[in-house]
Formats: sequence, structure tokens, C-alpha cells
Amino acid sequence: MRQQWNDETLRAFAATCPPGTAAPFIEQIYATRLLGADPGLALHGGGNTSFKCTAPDLLGDPVEMLFVKASGCDMAQAAAGDFVALDLAKLRRLDRETELDDEAMSHFFRTATALPHSRQPSIETPLHAFLPFVCIDHTHPAAILALTNRCDAKQCIEQAFPTPVAFLPYAAVGIGCGRAVAAAVQVRPDCKGIIIGHHGLVTWGSTAREAYKATIGLATEAEAWLENHRSRTVTAHHGASSVGRSNELYRALAPVIRGRLMQPLPPDGGRRCGISMVHLADERLLSLLEAREALPAAVSTPLTPDYIIRTGRLPLLIERPVLDDSDRFRAQIAAACDAWRGRHESFVKKYSGRPPATPDTSDRLPRVVLIPGIGAVCAGPSAKDAAIAADITAQGLAVKRMIFETGGEYRDLDDGHCFNMEFRSYQRAKLRSADATGALRGRIVLVTGAAGAIGSGLCASLIEKGCQVAIADLPGGALDALVNECAGRFGADRIVPVTMDVTDEASVREGFGRIIDRFGGLDAVVVNAGIAHVATLAAMELEAFRRLERVNTEGTLLTIREAARLFTLQNCGGDIVLISTKNVFAPGASFGAYSATKAAAHQIARIASLELAGIDVRVNMVAPDAVFSHGAQKSGLWATVGPGRMKSRGLDEAGLEEYYRNRNLLKSKVTATHVAAAVEFFLERRTPTTGATIPVDGGLPDATPR
Repeated sequence: MRQQWNDETLRAFAATCPPGTAAPFIEQIYATRLLGADPGLALHGGGNTSFKCTAPDLLGDPVEMLFVKASGCDMAQAAAGDFVALDLAKLRRLDRETELDDEAMSHFFRTATALPHSRQPSIETPLHAFLPFVCIDHTHPAAILALTNRCDAKQCIEQAFPTPVAFLPYAAVGIGCGRAVAAAVQVRPDCKGIIIGHHGLVTWGSTAREAYKATIGLATEAEAWLENHRSRTVTAHHGASSVGRSNELYRALAPVIRGRLMQPLPPDGGRRCGISMVHLADERLLSLLEAREALPAAVSTPLTPDYIIRTGRLPLLIERPVLDDSDRFRAQIAAACDAWRGRHESFVKKYSGRPPATPDTSDRLPRVVLIPGIGAVCAGPSAKDAAIAADITAQGLAVKRMIFETGGEYRDLDDGHCFNMEFRSYQRAKLRSADATGALRGRIVLVTGAAGAIGSGLCASLIEKGCQVAIADLPGGALDALVNECAGRFGADRIVPVTMDVTDEASVREGFGRIIDRFGGLDAVVVNAGIAHVATLAAMELEAFRRLERVNTEGTLLTIREAARLFTLQNCGGDIVLISTKNVFAPGASFGAYSATKAAAHQIARIASLELAGIDVRVNMVAPDAVFSHGAQKSGLWATVGPGRMKSRGLDEAGLEEYYRNRNLLKSKVTATHVAAAVEFFLERRTPTTGATIPVDGGLPDATPR
């Protein structure tokens, strides 16, 4: 473990802090970021830090305050605004109380808040308040947990640290843990840190740098002891799969896994809550899952109860999986999920008399699946959530392997403690985020022809509604620009770029495979790719017609065919929306190739609605007209059609747009955002509808579907 403190970097960070922020507080924020940036010390909102000082309250009166990291804030991105200021004198009154429930604790923290803040302070606030030190760091170092989460923890800790430390068995976070830590310091005033079973490390100092160096020093001592005490090797008894082979198997079977991890269909026939998945597979993990002696340690509780809300209490193990037969594998995972759910329900029932009285049991399926030959599959309601579960799982399996290799036996956390941490409201509040609402949150949607005017508008609108979008088009600058724009606006975790030629079977298949690799599967496909051509039938060149036929008709067929195969494997429903055109119902002269090939695509979609209804896949159409652009992105169709029509009518570009606006009944300009709204209507399943067409054209009587 290397210390990363750098005074030059600190000065650069200080320049970004709000004016008037005290230098010692800036140093503690900087230390917090260093700790959070090292996954060996803290992961995804785990861990917390604090700083004590005297500062003016809102009335200007000096108050002794505790600035403590807000609950759920990522240490790696910590800023001054992520710390809640609390009246320290009020907090210390908690030492006279017995344990408070989360609601009472939350109310008390509000009364103790010294400066306005919208976030809850860390659940560990009593620990920070009861210790007398200026700067306190609480982390979850992997090396420390490799010493605490074992049956011989006390003996190993006594041997491992040249630096004086105190060791405490696990204590539920809150007042009791804070009181126990403070008492340990009084008993061992020479100690430089407190190690808590299944919980991690607490260090302190009169400065942020001193506390940070203590964390690094103790974690380094733990690492050294572990490296010097390796005594066993993990042996894959039948030989572990190669990483390449495991990736192939995952791509083939991920849809089956995802379908079983989805929640049951709602009684009203609406949409299921989607999930994303992340696949973990490296040589060490694969060999661990093939080692009979070490495998029991892998199927155990998380390293620290903070992680239970992300991974669940226990993973699901698929024993002796049949990986070369998707039907038999489906039956295996179905039976394993049913058994896991039964055990989970028994666990909840056993402890449901404890607070909270009515636990949230909506997560009735595993978040982590261990499959020998494939690796670990981690699931969450969004790609970000799945990635967090994957990071925690990867670290957990590595630590559990280390415990085995150093001669230890992994010690599970008590089920009662697990229950309290899985269902307590203070913990579950961390799962709520700014983008956690909306009917489409977490849905995985493929948009073909994404780099055009309608496609780029669709992508932006769907991501804004909470979807995760596969942005698919031919390779080139237009696709790259759209991907960069969406990543900059919404974050790279919400998108996956897919280079796809819809006329090429292999390209379409690989595009879908890329989406499986990234998100685990699909919930919806928007078939949008299309091209235009202007020519009378008399002047039509056959190759020009065939070019449109390959893109507009065959591209639709290949995309829907691959979607049907994927949705069949998932067996949990889905949606397909074809971006059709008013020309299907009202074709235009000199536009025969486009009108005919889009009509064929429209008919393919209608037939798909008949064939796929039995697996709850709905296929609908949206028929827009006269969408000229989306922002700076011009329509490829109108780039082809527009010049001739401007010339024939004696209009410029603005005049042509105005002409088309005035020809519809509503005198409305039709935009890509309007098209997206129609698509979203179908994806949200507001009505039990399939095989239908929504015109988005401002009202064109000749184009009304009949």
C-alpha cells in the first residue's frame, strides 16, 4: 500500500474549494479523496471521514462542530458540500442513550445540524463524535478484512501489527459501535488505530495527513503479514476455464441468466423492472470457483455488512452447471433461483420481528450468481448499480481467497446483523439517487441508425428518461460525435457505442453480442436505420432500389430477427418499436424506393407483433413526417430529398420546413423529441397494445392508419 499524499496536488485541489474553506478542512477533504480513490481502502460510498473545529453557526456564534461525510457520498469525489456540519455538544449527548432506531437517529441528526444541509450525515456519526480526535478516517481496507473475517482473527491481528492497535468484535453501526470504539481507546491509549471485525479500520490524527498516514501504515502492515503467511494454494480440480472461453459462454447464456433474475411480470401485464449485469472472470476467480476446498468461502456473506444492500446477503451458486445446453442450463438456474428465494424468505421471516418491523423484500432474487466455468455475474437495477456490485464482489472473492491461502477459514457475519444492515432504512436510503425515478429507469434500449436526426433525438430523450442506450450506427465521425455528446451529458455508464451495419448478419449479431457484454441483455429495440432515394419508377436504377431494400427492409428483418432470438432466450418479454413513415400510408411521387421498402419493413413489424406476442414481446410502429433535424444534426433523408423539393417549389431550407409545417392539420413543426415521446409511450406500456401505429405528423388525413 503506497501513500499518495502530495503537497503540490493538495495545493491544486485547494484552489478548487469554495473561498473561505479552512485549510485544515481542505486537507481532510483531500485525504478523503485519496482514501476513496484506492479500491483497496474503500468502495462506492463505503467508509467515512470527519473533521472537528470551532466555526460560526448561522447567527455567527462560535460552535464546536463535527463535519462528517454525508451518507452514501463517494469518498473519491468528496467536496466540501459533501460534509454535514453538526453541533458536537449535542451529538455527544447520544453517549447517554441506548441504541436509537433509524428514524429517531435521523430526526436527532436534523436537530443537531449546525449548518443547513440536504443530506443525512453518515450512519457512523456517533463513532466520529465520541472519539476526541480532530481528524478521523474510517475505511474498509481489504488487507485488514482478510485478517478480521476469519475464525482465528484475534490471533492473526496480534501477530500482524508492529504498531499498537486495538481489536473489537463486530458491533452494529450506530451508538453502540461508537461507544465501543471510544471505550477501546480509553483502555488502550497507546493504540494508533481500532480494527473492528467485519467492519474495517478507524484511524485518527491531529491533522488530516497524520490520520491518512496511519491508515496507509496499518494497511501496509496487514498486507505484509498476509504475504508472509501464504501456506495453501487454490487448485482447480478439473481445470479452470480460460477467460476467453468463459466470455464466450457468458455471451451465449447471459440472456438466460438475466431472464431468471428479472422480477415476475406484474399482475396488470405492465413492464418488469429491468436489471443490468456485469460479468467477472479472471484466472484467479475461475480457479477459485473450480476448487472444492476453497469454494465454500466464496459462497458466504460480504466482507462488511455495508455491502449487503449492493450484493445481498449470500450469492447464488450454480453447482455443476450444464453450459453446453441452454435449455438444461435454464432449468438449472430456475431451480437454483427458486431454492435461493425460499432460503431468503425463511431468513426474512426468522428475523422480521426485529426493526424494521416491515422490511422491504422487493429484492427477492440474488444479486450475485457464481457459475463455475463462467465466473461471477453481478446484477443491479442499472449498469452503475451492477458495476458497484461487481467491484464489491471482485474484492470480496479476492479477500476470501487470501484467507484460504493464508491458512484461515472465512467467518460469516451473524445472520441477525446481516438482517439489520440489509433492511435498515438508513442503509437503503443510499440506493436512492437523483435518477432513480421514472417508468423507464434502468431499461436497456438499442437504437439503430442512431447518428441521424431522429436517432440522436431518440437517444438523448431515452437517456434523460433513465434508460441505458446502445447507440448503434455505421462507424464514423457522426457516431463518434453522438457518443461523445451523450457521454458528456449523461455519463459513459449509461451508454454503449455499437458499430453496426444492419445489412450484414454478422455485424448485427456482433452488435447484439456487444450489448450483452456491456449490459447483460436488452429490454427494447428501436429499429430506426433507414436511407432514402429520389427517382421516378421509370428512371429507377435497380441497384439503387436494392440498396434501399438492403437497409430499410433487410436491415429491419435482421434486427428484428436477432431481437426475437434474444428475447426468446431471456423469456421475460420485451418491446420493439419500428420508426416507420407516413409514406407507408401516403406514398409520394419520385419516392417509390423509400415508400415501398419502408412499407415492407412496416409489414415485417406487423407480422412480428403476431409471432412474438406469445413471449410478451410487443411490436409497434411510429410513423413520423418531416423531421428535418435535431439540434445541429441534419436529417439524412432530407439531405437527399430536400434539394429537389426546394428547387421545385422555389424555396430555401427554412421555407421548405415552413411549407411542411403548414400542410399538416395542426400547423405543427414535427421534431425528433415528438417521435421519442411516441416511442416512450409504447416502451412504458401504458396500454395493452401491440401491432399499432402512432402517426407523428401534425395530422395528415391521407396518412392516417386504417
